[in-house]
Amino acid sequence: MQQKPQGKRFHRNNMSSQNEFHQDLCDDGGLDCSQTRKERTGCGEYSQLDNSSNTSEITDIDTVLIFPLMETKLYKRRWLMLFIFSAYSMSNAFMWLQYSIIGNIFMRFYNIDSLAIDWLSMIFFLTYIPLILPVMWVLDNRGIRDVVVVGAAFNCIGAWIKTGTAHPDMFDMTLFGQFVCSIATVFILGIPSRLASLWFGQHEVSTACAVGVLGNQMGIAIGFLLPPILVPNVDDMDELAYYIRIMFYTSAGVATLIFILVVIVFQEKPELPPSQSQVQARSTPPEENSYMSSILRLLRNKSFMLLMVSYGLNVGCFYSISTLLNRMIIDQYPGEEVNAGRIGLTIVVAGMAGSLICGIWLDKTKTYKQTALAVYVLSLIGMVIYTFTLNLGYLWVVFVTAGTLGFFMTGYLPLGFEFAVELTYPESEGTSSGLLNCSAQIFGIIFTISQGKIIDRWGTFAGNIFLCIFLLIGSILTGLIKSDLRRQKANLQQAEVRTVSKATAELEGAVPPPALLKEGK
Repeated sequence: MQQKPQGKRFHRNNMSSQNEFHQDLCDDGGLDCSQTRKERTGCGEYSQLDNSSNTSEITDIDTVLIFPLMETKLYKRRWLMLFIFSAYSMSNAFMWLQYSIIGNIFMRFYNIDSLAIDWLSMIFFLTYIPLILPVMWVLDNRGIRDVVVVGAAFNCIGAWIKTGTAHPDMFDMTLFGQFVCSIATVFILGIPSRLASLWFGQHEVSTACAVGVLGNQMGIAIGFLLPPILVPNVDDMDELAYYIRIMFYTSAGVATLIFILVVIVFQEKPELPPSQSQVQARSTPPEENSYMSSILRLLRNKSFMLLMVSYGLNVGCFYSISTLLNRMIIDQYPGEEVNAGRIGLTIVVAGMAGSLICGIWLDKTKTYKQTALAVYVLSLIGMVIYTFTLNLGYLWVVFVTAGTLGFFMTGYLPLGFEFAVELTYPESEGTSSGLLNCSAQIFGIIFTISQGKIIDRWGTFAGNIFLCIFLLIGSILTGLIKSDLRRQKANLQQAEVRTVSKATAELEGAVPPPALLKEGK
């Protein structure tokens, strides 16, 4: 509920005392005197007093006091919303990798070539590109709940379609099931930053975004770990079909349970906003944030465009490595399907730790560009080390180097989302995240196909060098980004408003401005 501005407006005959108070605040560092009234209030228009020449001049302190402050509140159920979304994202990510990590087994089962197996993963990238714009429109116009419910429904339906494809003649149907699951991905990847902004305060929003991304990484980790265990490489085709059927029914049951939880429990947004930046977002008239104009503004934002390309290069490399990992490991270490899955698990588990650490670090320091550049360069170094040690003949070395690579490369995912939100505020978080992911899917398709062809012709080493070159380009582009942290500015401006309002209220005996509340038991 919006509250009236706190404190009384000064009359013109109080101008001198008011200016003295304003100067005191400047001297004490409580207010930035170099900023204009428009910048300090954080809004495009500021109120004007209606009548009399006595009020024809409005000073800076008036403007601050006239700006409406709203009560903000943190709800404990925000963690439940985050947990449900993470579980839903985890289920879908498992669907993505359950074929490629045991690609040699499915090639024999369905009697197909390696490119067909790769398309069972790349269909997720290809579906995302044409559907992301309409899904972002739905997110902006219908809200986060409708998007999550529809996505969970597609994920559940696709999982059940695949339960009937455990037969050598059913490759076309299993590809269709993957296609349905891939539609659900479009309703997932842009949600973490939007969910974090809607439910979490400014000092925990990056951590919440990291946890949201963590769910997807957990699903990838399970996708690396379980298929080699559930589907052993046996010669008997009937026995192999039995194991594949177990894997499909298990994933379908989990997807169904998550869909039920989403429908019953998941909510759109809290009654009161969690931060002052969300106060401003809720107060913005819808016509000022039209969907197409928002996209056009983002495409004209040079810093965001640099981030979009560099993010796509990094995540596209990760997608390519994840899809082709089985081929790379089997090529160097024949018969090690289970260890290929374990190496993939190591990459993702280390990346989960990296994601969480990056999220906490951002909440503490707000050093978005510095952290993004450091993590990007370390991802490049990790990729170089992984490339030159893969063929040494020691699996334990591959585990160590792959884990180092995953820590930084996967840790970059939430960092990119949060940096994008900072660069594009007050544009919709779903729109900026959707464009980042669209870039990642495009590069994911290009890198997966290209690296696969290079591996077939020149070997694994040449394929990995190919990715190192593009990670170097991404590092350079990241260094060129201008760090304009707009969301942080909005929160700091509101803090200045509260400081001035509270000081004025104490002078005049008024009620202080609303504070951040935390939900009690």
